[in-house]
Amino acid sequence: QVQLVESGGGSVQPGGSLRLSCAASGSIVSINDMNWYRQAPGKERELVASIASDGYTTYSGSVKGRFTISRDNPKNTGYLQMNNLRPEDAAVYYCNALMRTIQHGNLEVWGQGTLVTVSS
Repeated sequence: QVQLVESGGGSVQPGGSLRLSCAASGSIVSINDMNWYRQAPGKERELVASIASDGYTTYSGSVKGRFTISRDNPKNTGYLQMNNLRPEDAAVYYCNALMRTIQHGNLEVWGQGTLVTVSS
């Protein structure tokens, strides 16, 4: 079974940092785009950052300059380094990946989410 497992969420004060991880496992041939989304209470899920297989990155305007997305291809793991966190960054963060698998061909997979809380 192909799955994504996030870790690294928690509670920090404004201005603090967190590093989220997203580990992919299962019968994976390759991972194309890896993405981080977030969803705050009462709001729609939004795309925060993306990284292609060649390392090309894109960010939403609200996090650009504060968040850094990266990936370790041999480990099938993605990361989101979040610095200078603000209260409005508080949300459940979801990892998402477009991958090619042995059993199911091309798949879009979501992680279970990890909670980030930012408050003083």
